[in-house]
Amino acid sequence: MSTSHPRARRTTVTTVIDHTVPRRAWPSVHVGATAIEVVPLTATIGAELRNVSLAAASRDDGLFAELRALLLQYKVLFVRDQDITRAEHVALAERFGPLEDHPVAGSDPDHPGLVRIYKDLDSKPEHYENAFHCDATWRVAPPFGSVLRCVEGPAVGGDTIWVNMAEAYRRLPEHVKQRIDGLKARHSIEASFGAAMPEEQRHALHERFPDAEHPVVRTHPETGEKVLFVNAFTTHFTNYHTPENVRFGHDYSPGASELLNYLIRQASVPEYQVRWRWTNDSFAIWDNRNTQHYAVQDYWPAVRRMERAGIVGSPTF
Repeated sequence: MSTSHPRARRTTVTTVIDHTVPRRAWPSVHVGATAIEVVPLTATIGAELRNVSLAAASRDDGLFAELRALLLQYKVLFVRDQDITRAEHVALAERFGPLEDHPVAGSDPDHPGLVRIYKDLDSKPEHYENAFHCDATWRVAPPFGSVLRCVEGPAVGGDTIWVNMAEAYRRLPEHVKQRIDGLKARHSIEASFGAAMPEEQRHALHERFPDAEHPVVRTHPETGEKVLFVNAFTTHFTNYHTPENVRFGHDYSPGASELLNYLIRQASVPEYQVRWRWTNDSFAIWDNRNTQHYAVQDYWPAVRRMERAGIVGSPTF
């Protein structure tokens, strides 16, 4: 892989391809130093970018600014056939913000912040990824997002699905929106990653990462969107009760549990989703503040090796 790229500043021209119009009416690619084709993949989330170098974006201010603007618009961006080093992968992610480590997966020792998610015949039969989730909501400040690379993927299978949780909130019935307005919920790493651990190890994990509490409907700090913010890490509401009924433990009542499960199930609605089929050296960049994702585990005994740089986020509101 190439390790050096021109450092000259460049002008970025973006062409959006709209699949709702006939192919002959698609805009042609502009000729210039950099001309990005933007291909929306669904009506609600996701776009594939063509004719763009992520290695160049790790250094070029104008190209990165365009990439960031597209991320806010489409929530998850996909790019194939990237000639990029691990150092450039990390550098690109660091342009969004500081990188975080993962308490279970750990980082590449030579590239701090680059988490290796390698699955092969010798891997433990873990099932952490094949549930709809928003990364690390058990943190007080959940991640901003991630830059994920497929190093080696199966010929068939191993896709990842992303969900637009702002759209999921928008389409909720009004009476449900009123019911969940102001609600908060608990998010736990102990109840998820720690569930299969020995008791002492599980308690140590909880002590290191205590449960976090977040609004059930968060506000995106940049777009102002309202986002349905419950997922597989969410255990229960913390203020479903009122001062009058608190003694009855309504946070754990059947009504509260049914409502929480209903909200979590919204991530499984196909109209809010995009599904990406990986190829080697393809990338996904997503906004963790308004999406969830699901790594489909249908590829055993094939190999699937992914490398992810997660970006530190900010507290929810």
